[in-house]
Amino acid sequence: MARRRGEAAREKRVAAGLEAFVDPTDALRAAAVPRRIEALWRIEGPRIVAALARVTGDIGFAEDMAQEAVADALVQWPADGVPRKPAAWLTAVAKRKAIDAWRRAERLDVRYRQLAREAPADVVVDWDPVPDDVLRLVFTACHPVLAREAQIALTLRVVGGLSTGEIARLFVVPVATVQQRIVRAKKTLAAAKVPFEVPEPTEWGPRLAGVLRVIYLMFTEGYAATSGDQWIRPDVAAEALRLGRVLERLVPREPEAHALVALMEFQASRFAARTHADGTPILLADQDRSRWDRGQIERGREALARADAFGRGRGSYGLQAAIAQCHSVAPHVDDTDWPQIVLLYDALSRLAPSPVVELNRAVAVSMATGPATALAITDHLVAQGLLRGSYLLPSVRGGLLARLGRSAEARAEFAAAAALAGNTRERELLLRRAAAV
Repeated sequence: MARRRGEAAREKRVAAGLEAFVDPTDALRAAAVPRRIEALWRIEGPRIVAALARVTGDIGFAEDMAQEAVADALVQWPADGVPRKPAAWLTAVAKRKAIDAWRRAERLDVRYRQLAREAPADVVVDWDPVPDDVLRLVFTACHPVLAREAQIALTLRVVGGLSTGEIARLFVVPVATVQQRIVRAKKTLAAAKVPFEVPEPTEWGPRLAGVLRVIYLMFTEGYAATSGDQWIRPDVAAEALRLGRVLERLVPREPEAHALVALMEFQASRFAARTHADGTPILLADQDRSRWDRGQIERGREALARADAFGRGRGSYGLQAAIAQCHSVAPHVDDTDWPQIVLLYDALSRLAPSPVVELNRAVAVSMATGPATALAITDHLVAQGLLRGSYLLPSVRGGLLARLGRSAEARAEFAAAAALAGNTRERELLLRRAAAV
């Protein structure tokens, strides 16, 4: 009898457990957790890795431990609920995993004791982000022991949180190439025992160009996402701008640091006008310029003035900032000083030649002198086999052909661009443009 009562009670508990498990509210809440973890990692991931790298001294190891903590969160949080301080939870778990890894390897006792003191096994530390930690991570990853391409790929992956596919699209190279660069970069930093620190000012020179480039590309991804279903990634752009401002204060006599901040301020000033409420993109010519952030534009003008005050001539970021300023001060697209923009692109193409610069120059030429001359520029890019695999070239060609009345060719170019676009919103926009020709 007692056994039957026990079995009945056990069956009741099992039934109750199953009932709770299939509760629609709980199921929906659990399903939302992975999306929340993804958003958390996108925002706080660089700081978590930076905090771990500061105490472990190894960027690759720090990222591995952080990813293991995220894997634990994906298992535990749907069942137990999201912690009150989720970033602190991930940091503490990752530090404990580092302790376990060192213990298993029976090495680095000194580091183990230091880490154990900072994160006791029974205490979840408060999350206290140190902004310079992220910049320190950028400087470490941009160590001259690495090739420039490896520096940038590693930093965009670890600091920017970009996937290897997104980085590959930024550089227009195969994903496998980016993956190999990142793996080799981590191994090289570990073998060279590169310290996790901002170097002395005398050592900034060899790293500064890489640091500026990383921040620039992070902002570029935030301004126009290469993948996903959002045209803009404001969190990535905001982090790039924050890093740029910190760097500007760190190297106040570096004109290009001020110029890069100016460029980002000008570009970010348009964010509110670049999409509809549903996320649909709005092209520059169609934007409501009253929604542009005038305060941010003024900050951009001040930063560019600081760069120009050194009297050394404008570098790559200074020229791009000057182009962005031309757009920012024009009350309407028809009032834009397109001849001046063409001159600035001419200078930029000589100073920092690239297919993307030449493509942007073609757009400016089309507005200043007409689409026929610009189409000849894009034809040259096609003949050279440049930007193959990128949606940018067929997208621009589609617009030029449409303005020339060559509708069938324009539709074909827009369709080709849509097929190459990795971003859902960009693809939809290109298909709409094809249909509207």
